[in-house]
Amino acid sequence: MKKWFKNHAKWFKAAGVRALKTVAQTAVALIPVGVTVTEVGWGAVIGTSVLAGVVSLLTSVAGLPECKE
Repeated sequence: MKKWFKNHAKWFKAAGVRALKTVAQTAVALIPVGVTVTEVGWGAVIGTSVLAGVVSLLTSVAGLPECKE
C-alpha cells in the first residue's frame, strides 16, 4: 500500500491543487457584484463550489498534464 501511495502522491497533490483552485474560482464567480455579504446565498455558493471541486477530481482521473506517467 505504501508503494502504491508513493507512486501516486504526485497525482494526488496535482489533483488536489487543481480541485482547490476550481473551488475558489467557482465561489468567486457565484458571488454577485454589488451586493452586501448578508445578501449572498452562501449555501448555494458553498454547495456549488464543493460540487465543482468533486467534478474536478473526477475529471483528473482521466489524466493530468502535470503527471505524465
